[in-house]
Amino acid sequence: MTAMPALDPSRPVLDQLRERVAAMEGGPAREAVATHAGLSDLLQLRAGATYSVDAASVGLALAAEASRAGEWVGFAGWADFGAEAAAELGVDLTRTVLVPEPGEHWLEVTAALVDVLRVVVLRPPASVDARSAGVLDARLRTRSSVLVVHGDWPRCDARLSLEESRWSGPDHGSGRLRARRARLAVRRGTAPPARAEVWFPGIDAPLVGVDERSDRAARASRPRGPVLEPVGPRGPGGPAGPVGVRGPGGLVVEEAGACG
Repeated sequence: MTAMPALDPSRPVLDQLRERVAAMEGGPAREAVATHAGLSDLLQLRAGATYSVDAASVGLALAAEASRAGEWVGFAGWADFGAEAAAELGVDLTRTVLVPEPGEHWLEVTAALVDVLRVVVLRPPASVDARSAGVLDARLRTRSSVLVVHGDWPRCDARLSLEESRWSGPDHGSGRLRARRARLAVRRGTAPPARAEVWFPGIDAPLVGVDERSDRAARASRPRGPVLEPVGPRGPGGPAGPVGVRGPGGLVVEEAGACG
């Protein structure tokens, strides 16, 4: 362990201690991590922090910019990981580690990923207790990593919810998808949520915030997108359980859920 330099006897001790605390708080454990420009008005990722999301596409988007910036990222507990959808959002698959089914050892696997990767996106197999969350929270601060959890988390810096999602194109039946507009909300503690609308990537566009220009562009004529394709469990008489549609790059359109 590196010894702290001695205090300067010619200066007030309290001032020197405040300076040291400020330096520690602004050090690697809280440094800014590359965040997707389409989300930057809502959120700035910080090393050592945990973020909760309620939609797989939002989890991918949070990892995308760090990956694009050259960092290694990982996904744990994603048996249905969509590599093509991740790549469309900016995730570099050559610097991506995937552990699709960590099973009962998910905590140990995630801790190992946090040790070596900048951003880890976790889908826990079950509800997480405060003790397990505390183990990873401490690891994150030590390793200056970011944890994104798809689901509930006992303690997190912010919760991101997909409150509404609309595709331009057919409303029912088969057809072609063109673009997806979503409203995101960020909640921090008891503060009122911050909201913004974004365009998720279509066939020829990255994730961007909604403004007048992007709104006009998305509504304009665009190259044909992928075919609308139902996904989800099916029974003999039709769908059995939730059914979504598969959009660009295998991205599954999902209903928004409340983030606990």
